[in-house]
Amino acid sequence: MKYLLSILSFVIILTGCNKGQEKKSSNDIDQKVDSLLSEMTLEEKIGQLNLPSVGDVSTGISTNKGIAKQIKEGKVGGLFNINGLDKIRAVQKVAIEESRLGIPLIIAKDVIHGYRTTFPIPIGLSASWDLELIEKSARIAAEEASADGIAWTFSPMTDISRDPRWGRVSEGSGEDPYLGGKIAEAMVKGYQGDDLSAENTLLACVKHFALYGASEAGRDYNTVDMGRLRMYNDYFPPYKAAVDAGVGTAMASFNEIDGVPATGNKWLMTDVLREAWGFDGFVVSDYTGVSEMIAHGMGDLQQVSALAINAGVEMDMVSEGFLTTLEKSVEEGKVSEETITNACRLILKAKFQLGLFDDPYRYMDEERAAKIFSDENRAVARKVASESMVLLKNDDVLPLKKEAKIALIGPLANNKENMVGTWSVSSDISKSISIYDGIKEVSTNPKNIKYAKGSNLVADPDLEKRIGMFGKNTYRDDRPESVMIAEAVQLAQKSDVVVAILGEASESSGESSSRTDISIPDIQVNLLKALKATGKKVVVVLLSGRPLVLNEILEDSDAILNAWFPGSEAGLALADVLYGDVNPSGKLTMTYPQNVGQIPIYYAHKNTGRPLEGEWFQKFKTNYLDVSNEPEFPFGYGLSYTNFSYDNLSLSTESISMDESLTVSVEVSNTGDVTGKEVVQLYIRDMVGTVTRPVKELKGFQKIELKAGETKTVEFTLSKEELGFYHQDMSFYAEPGQFKVFVGTSSENVLKDEFELKAKK
Repeated sequence: MKYLLSILSFVIILTGCNKGQEKKSSNDIDQKVDSLLSEMTLEEKIGQLNLPSVGDVSTGISTNKGIAKQIKEGKVGGLFNINGLDKIRAVQKVAIEESRLGIPLIIAKDVIHGYRTTFPIPIGLSASWDLELIEKSARIAAEEASADGIAWTFSPMTDISRDPRWGRVSEGSGEDPYLGGKIAEAMVKGYQGDDLSAENTLLACVKHFALYGASEAGRDYNTVDMGRLRMYNDYFPPYKAAVDAGVGTAMASFNEIDGVPATGNKWLMTDVLREAWGFDGFVVSDYTGVSEMIAHGMGDLQQVSALAINAGVEMDMVSEGFLTTLEKSVEEGKVSEETITNACRLILKAKFQLGLFDDPYRYMDEERAAKIFSDENRAVARKVASESMVLLKNDDVLPLKKEAKIALIGPLANNKENMVGTWSVSSDISKSISIYDGIKEVSTNPKNIKYAKGSNLVADPDLEKRIGMFGKNTYRDDRPESVMIAEAVQLAQKSDVVVAILGEASESSGESSSRTDISIPDIQVNLLKALKATGKKVVVVLLSGRPLVLNEILEDSDAILNAWFPGSEAGLALADVLYGDVNPSGKLTMTYPQNVGQIPIYYAHKNTGRPLEGEWFQKFKTNYLDVSNEPEFPFGYGLSYTNFSYDNLSLSTESISMDESLTVSVEVSNTGDVTGKEVVQLYIRDMVGTVTRPVKELKGFQKIELKAGETKTVEFTLSKEELGFYHQDMSFYAEPGQFKVFVGTSSENVLKDEFELKAKK
């Protein structure tokens, strides 16, 4: 009877707050967590640390077998990869009604760049340089997913990468830590809002902590070897920005750091993340990240599980190493029960913050779920997609006239499945808008839009199978290459202009999609050359999840528009840009190399003792024999249908003290004939330091809209925070001395001035 009264009092405490109340104080939640922990056995605490992937379950699940049996026994803290409100409700009901303590599950999903309404892939989102739109895309994703049973997303991915061979650059925000940090902050705010207990917010997860984007040879899951200064100055800032924004969870990366896998790296998870940065959420491993440490050579499942939880990883995704070995490790003194209790505390706290104890079914709203993928949301997706596209070249061919006869040609020109890009697991692909359908809809005469495939994506059928292995069909055509090209040429000859859709498929980038050759495949190059030989103007639209090597197609194209993978509204958004209803304003967030041999190539590089100054080639300087050091397209680059000029760069003063700030202003004018948007970019260079500094660092940007003939003065503020950096002792501060300031339309096309930062008196 005493035990039953204890449980009853616990239940009364849990139900003290009802759905719709104001968000609960931290102390209130802490008291409830402590009360619940006092009732839990060691086995139940360990169960909360287990996050299995269930794939899918039947609605009428039996609670005496499979995942339902584990839930009933208190051995599951959360689930992911489960679809459908009825199925999610069924497993939650088992947790609430049939487990001893009725602790709700947290349901997770890879909501990466939208839910049903799919936005451009993250690198495309970043190319918009529009933080408000990026935050709005995350907000819509949270509203849709939270109505469909999801409470937790594994996003944002904030891995800095300077190697486009790595497939997962498609999931990130590019090469720059400053921009990456701003986007991370916007995404966290969009997902989590101001109140996690609100029914339309998601718990966010910053990933992959840490350095995953610096994998050797651009090969996924590979080793990372990096000094501490580069970690802190170049790769850590976006993760920290997410933490500072209040992100609720973090995910460990697959790679090793200083010889220890991140999943078992106590310096990373405890010393840096918790103690230095003040992170107060919980850390989850990546998929089988715990058990994968066996292959790394860190021991058997019991050893690596102990290593992970002692390092500061609280939840084990899929491996079940915690579930099956931690009790034994406690008995043997290898893991303390206090460590397990603290891990469980963090997970329970997140569940209270989400309001799951008040209403375990709060994220299962059939009425709200019926309204997702709305016309309003799709309109936003269309706008975001058009804002993300980057115009790389335009020899007075774009925008097109809506009455023009267009030969639409290319392997993905009439393919809706590939428009949503990688990691679009919840996208309603059947309702995506293909390029062919979108252009026909926006054209004034749909009959003027004719389509021919022209070529396959790649010549090798086995490679094409690997590219399409996740169900996004590329519809390979078995006709001879010459026949397909001849058909396309015949169509081009009857048209006013050719729009060639080239590049890669959606799953040519993403996880486990690294490539050694990131050039346009020969089979597509052959098609383009044949189209150009007709004498018609040729507009190339690139579909890609990474920067590509474009030297083979530059001369044979009159315009090149990088559309990335634009999402649900791909065809309509692309038509908006091609026809000039939207003036392209995207800017690159990764540098485009001339060839793969230049990789890694990025704007914020450091000088050597023998920098190349002046024309290439110079012997005994840092350059190549066969190609210049210059990129094909630099970071921050992107054209418009209008022109912008920069004038009168001025600084508020020639010198500032450590306690003062500097105002940088510049006049930007639209010298063209149409309204356009411009991303004004601010860079600095610290000329002398106790450690070497990059030749340029982005420290500010503003996206502005100017009417034809309009001029605006754009202002930025620089203080010691923007001028500071991490030193050899990992302390952060600005050093006195001379600085250069650069403001312009890209990292290369800039005006410049200089000022002095004075030491404290």
